[in-house]
Amino acid sequence: MQNGMHTDRDRCVRAVRSKDARFDGWFFTAVTTTGIYCRPSCPVVPPKPENMTFLPSAAACQQAGFRACKRCRPDTSPGSPEWNLRADLVARAMRLIADGVVDRDGVTGLAVRLGYSTRQIERQLLAELGAGPLALARAQRAQTARLLIETTGLPMADVAFAAGFASVRAFNDTVREVFALSPTDLRTRAGAGRATPTTPGTLALRLPFRAPLNPDNLFGHLAATGVPGVEEWRDGAFRRTLRLPHGHGVVALTPHPDHIGCRLTLTDPRDLTVAISRCRRMLDLDADPVAVDDQLRTDPLLAPLVDKAPGRRVPRTVDEAEFAVRAVLGQQVSTAAARTHAARLVTAYGDPVDDPEGGLTHLFPTPEALAAVDPESLPMPRTRQVTFTTLTTQLASGALHLDVDSDWAETRARLLALPGFGPWTVDVIAMRALGDPDAFLPTDLGVRRAASELGLPATPAALTARAAAWRPWRAYAVQYLWATDSHPINFLPA
Repeated sequence: MQNGMHTDRDRCVRAVRSKDARFDGWFFTAVTTTGIYCRPSCPVVPPKPENMTFLPSAAACQQAGFRACKRCRPDTSPGSPEWNLRADLVARAMRLIADGVVDRDGVTGLAVRLGYSTRQIERQLLAELGAGPLALARAQRAQTARLLIETTGLPMADVAFAAGFASVRAFNDTVREVFALSPTDLRTRAGAGRATPTTPGTLALRLPFRAPLNPDNLFGHLAATGVPGVEEWRDGAFRRTLRLPHGHGVVALTPHPDHIGCRLTLTDPRDLTVAISRCRRMLDLDADPVAVDDQLRTDPLLAPLVDKAPGRRVPRTVDEAEFAVRAVLGQQVSTAAARTHAARLVTAYGDPVDDPEGGLTHLFPTPEALAAVDPESLPMPRTRQVTFTTLTTQLASGALHLDVDSDWAETRARLLALPGFGPWTVDVIAMRALGDPDAFLPTDLGVRRAASELGLPATPAALTARAAAWRPWRAYAVQYLWATDSHPINFLPA
């Protein structure tokens, strides 16, 4: 699918008539006769084509005066896959807006993070999405408010500030404008008898995704590589601690056939939007599995793997700097050894947390805390001690920036310049931390073993040449290749 799908009117009309859920989040249908906007898969009878207008974002629909449909709830669509596929200014801005930067730091703060003027950012977002950063952040606040209204018993004033609104009045006005209902009416429609969590600060949510989604390697990888104290698999859910802008949290994520169950416990409800965004990113929930799998099926040697278990996602991270540190700890050692090294650092340098519902004990240490570690205390070769110290020092000082808005090409170059960073380490960080869907690991032992068994070229250079046909989805091809092994990362824990 290409950028600006909403401009292809014939294709959009076909998607709406077929109620194709694959296109949810790619574009929105605004109906001129009713004044509402819908997702393409809306269950109601499709309007006449002449009454349809197609817009690229919920914010653009709201800015044009359309209200969200009460049947299909377009504000809860999965996010557009474009923001994970692309690395340009608009995509980086959208990832930062989803991470709450505009709510915390304003448009000026967004511009500083991206290194562009506010005028340039406004112009590009308006041109592509029909709405500027303030309108996009407002649409996100409205969605967060709806989640809190419908799934919790929080007082409305608490909902308003937790969702990021500056005042209760702005909250009331926005909810009425976007949903054509007052906050109280929204809660009533959701059902007074709906069960709500009893633990203070805990929220139960449903995270949507585009089908298919294969949970085996996704949750299997996170669970098998989990750092004790920070991550665990318990009662059918992957649980971990989260370091957030206003405090910390604990999340439990449970795979279901049509959604991911998400149970969040937060020390500050203002972190809800950020926590949801980071969990979605970790589970790669905004991917377009049909586009990925269709491309990989064009290779006759990959096609049987895709057909056997379609919908594999790339297991990612909630903290890019944390993952880079863990990648260094995992260089040339087993998964078990990497977990042991990380667990020692967590116990010694992580911030303690309480977890009455499980066995989580700490937040992963900050780069600042790790930069103070005596390298001689690390049970690893001296060359890797230098790699670890250089990385943590650069992260702590800000000389190296790893975040959702990182420029992929620039960050790769900076990482390669560090001692001890070869192509494998850089590419695994690009794939799982930076979110590059085309990152590839031709020197990885598991990838090479799978390639040999399948009859693919086994040498890195020849395999890279063959993998050119898999672009821009080579990171997903890695997941299918890894899945040929019996390693625990490929299976849901019992």
